[in-house]
Amino acid sequence: MTPDDAQKLLAACAAFDNRQPSQIAKRAWATALKDVPLDQDAFDAVARFYGTPPKEPGQRLWIQPHDVRTWRLTIRRERLENFVYDGDPDETPQQYLARRRQQIAAVAAGEIAGPADAPALEGGPHRSVVKKLEGVGREVPGDDEPAEKVRRPGPLGIECPACQAPIGRPCKSALRNRASKVIHPARRRAAAGGPVATESPEEIKRRRAASLAHLERLRANEAETPRESA
Repeated sequence: MTPDDAQKLLAACAAFDNRQPSQIAKRAWATALKDVPLDQDAFDAVARFYGTPPKEPGQRLWIQPHDVRTWRLTIRRERLENFVYDGDPDETPQQYLARRRQQIAAVAAGEIAGPADAPALEGGPHRSVVKKLEGVGREVPGDDEPAEKVRRPGPLGIECPACQAPIGRPCKSALRNRASKVIHPARRRAAAGGPVATESPEEIKRRRAASLAHLERLRANEAETPRESA
């Protein structure tokens, strides 16, 4: 910006604040804004400054060279908010850099219009993101709702039809109704997809009584057997 340019800009400022531009003022402004051209953006910066309410009510606005620089830069950045480079896919890296700078400068100066809307991303999300999002939106069972049954291979993957041991838990012993290492044959057949032939309650009761009687006989024989002397 030359002193004559600065004098024209100061005249625009005087229209708002009634200042009296002088020769010293125009030389000072030209020095402070030597890298800023006198263009429409510079005049718009003055208008934007005086069109903005002061921080404190009743405060007198008085523009300075740095205000012109700041508001002019803000105006130009607003034009580049949604800038998307429109180039040639076959251009070289050097051509890309040169043409991109030219487009940025033209859009910032208002010579060509920039995009009105922000560009939308195309394509779907990455496979890893899709996999992590598979569980989103599923209903979580409440305290009074049964959770989904655990699936596992083998006989323990189903509920035992003989002793009703739940999935994942071993079968119950017929003697003490506790977990044991023995898996009921009915459970094995059911896991293999074969027919399930469960015993009636009377049969289970009879077998349990027979087992208890056998256990009592074993205990009696053990009690009658004399111990060897030490």
